[in-house]
Amino acid sequence: MSNQLKIKLSIADRVYPLTIHPDQEEGLRKAAKKIESMIKKFENSYAVRDKQDVLAMSALQFAAQVEQKNIDTVEGGATVVHKIKALNDLLQDKLT
Repeated sequence: MSNQLKIKLSIADRVYPLTIHPDQEEGLRKAAKKIESMIKKFENSYAVRDKQDVLAMSALQFAAQVEQKNIDTVEGGATVVHKIKALNDLLQDKLT
């Protein structure tokens, strides 16, 4: 427990104290900055009455980005598998 680090992150005008592993600090601070940036973007683009709305939209935006990357990775993996199978078939033809 001695290698834990206590930090405070500010998101949507609230401070969140966290106890983390030092390796996590940079990622958490970058994530908090991205969230703050997204909140400002939504507040400037839309008539927002409640921070909860911009937090929900920010969460949706980030989750959608993660899901899209997962979809792209799966599709990219399928393409690689297809190409490997095609190369394997070609090699089999040449060897027989």
